[in-house]
Amino acid sequence: MTTIGFIGSGRIGSSVAKAAIAHGYDVIMSNSRGPETLADLVADLGPHATAATGSDAAKSADFVVVTVPLKSALHIPVAPLAGKVVIDTNNYYFERDGHIAEIDDGDITVSGLLQRHLKDSRVAKGFNHIQSDQILSDATQHGTPGRRALATASDFPYAIALVTEFFDEIGFDTVAIGPLSESWRIDRDEPGYGGRFDRDQLTAKIAEASRP
Repeated sequence: MTTIGFIGSGRIGSSVAKAAIAHGYDVIMSNSRGPETLADLVADLGPHATAATGSDAAKSADFVVVTVPLKSALHIPVAPLAGKVVIDTNNYYFERDGHIAEIDDGDITVSGLLQRHLKDSRVAKGFNHIQSDQILSDATQHGTPGRRALATASDFPYAIALVTEFFDEIGFDTVAIGPLSESWRIDRDEPGYGGRFDRDQLTAKIAEASRP
């Protein structure tokens, strides 16, 4: 049984956890307030869900989903995530996170920042351009005509392969953008962000992306 750890248990984390449990995964949920505050969520998710600290969720998981605001993600513990694939759901909202000059100037991407922080992990972008409720409502079986696609990017082929398999299991096709340096192509305000697109449509939208 594969176990997924969640650092952050808000709308995106909870929806991904529900989808994962429905397809045979165990999940370990965590947040910044402590596992005792997740009792209602764990009860709702059922017997394949437990709550723990962020460090313990990371240590016990086969791979991890980081779904906390960017300014918080850059302070999560490094050691427990060493050697693991980390799916980064983040977007850069300067209104929330404050301006980050490296991102504003195009010197690094959102997930690139997390990869730099988690130097011994394999970060992959995922779930950043879909609304939380759509993770469940838009999922369809493999081979469904017009199946919605989600994008990923990573500097590690293994991470892209893992995310691609996971997306497929929970109901989505995948468009692999390439390395994290290209992951800005699915960021906020880019053509592929937020829309319901199949694989060919999302590929075209990603190609249309441009930086100022």
